[in-house]
Amino acid sequence: MKFVQDTASTAVDTLTQSYGDRWDGAGTEESSAFIQFMSSNDLIYVVLGVSLIIWFVLMFVMVRVDRKVTGLEEKLEASKRSDESAVEDSEKTNQT
Repeated sequence: MKFVQDTASTAVDTLTQSYGDRWDGAGTEESSAFIQFMSSNDLIYVVLGVSLIIWFVLMFVMVRVDRKVTGLEEKLEASKRSDESAVEDSEKTNQT
């Protein structure tokens, strides 16, 4: 039983030694200013910033598509009106 406990603690220590420097943000001294800034602050602000950027881009795309669809709808209505008026004009000329 003691051997199992020793093996488990050794496995945890191995993981900590292998990935500990990555979790602590080691090596940021050589990184760019942006990476240093993000590492110095809580990562929740990074997540918040990225999610806000995604939401603003989605909103921009939706507004842009809505404007294009509205323009196409107006062109279609204008085309229908011009076709209807042309049919009415041809009917008037045929009746006289």
